Amino acid sequence: MKLLISPKNETEAIEAIAGGADIIDVKNPKEGPLGANFPWIIRRIRQVTPANIEVSCTIGEAPNQPGSMALASLGAATTGVNYIKAGLYGLKTFEEAVYLIRSVTKAAKEYNPSIKVVASGYADSNRVSTVDPILIPKIARETQADIAMLDTGIKDGKTLFNFLTRPQLQRFVDIAHSYGLGVALAGSLQKEDLPTIYALGADVVGLRGAACTLRDRVKGQITREKVLELVKIVKRAEKL
Repeated sequence: MKLLISPKNETEAIEAIAGGADIIDVKNPKEGPLGANFPWIIRRIRQVTPANIEVSCTIGEAPNQPGSMALASLGAATTGVNYIKAGLYGLKTFEEAVYLIRSVTKAAKEYNPSIKVVASGYADSNRVSTVDPILIPKIARETQADIAMLDTGIKDGKTLFNFLTRPQLQRFVDIAHSYGLGVALAGSLQKEDLPTIYALGADVVGLRGAACTLRDRVKGQITREKVLELVKIVKRAEKL
């Protein structure tokens, strides 16, 4: 299981790299759970990140604006990232979600076919008026995306597990894998959650708050010590 850590700037990225993160996921927490950062920051983080470490970026949340999201996807692709993450915040139907993610995927992969697209739904879908999270693997499959992801849309201390049971999450993972997709799980997860996420069979676990001082994704700062602790927990889970 790869450990994805989400820095907001170059300083945090360097700390995440030093701590042993597998994927450096550039985002802007001030603009939401999948808030987009500036292209010059993403590009600079890609430049300071060793070539053997993958870089991801988020392209924001633009409810039912596939043109804007496709253009954002193309812009992100030019920065040299390995993954582009698009959220389905506020999209109410399966058809709307498919159209948006298909547009994001087309824009990215026409520029660079090796870029992986992540379709991210929200475990707390009822709170953010968006599609059923269990539909995300099917949406990803229909749109030629590469990874089905779950996050939480509202960051108020509640985690992925407050909204979906372990059997529901297992079903999500199993469906996605049956389609040949990768699975990423996030959503205000803490270090105590990592063994369970690993046991579910996730390919990627995404964290920010757990890697920050004060466990605060907005006011805190990522430190290498926090990231190293998370890395050690994942490695222990892999040995069990």
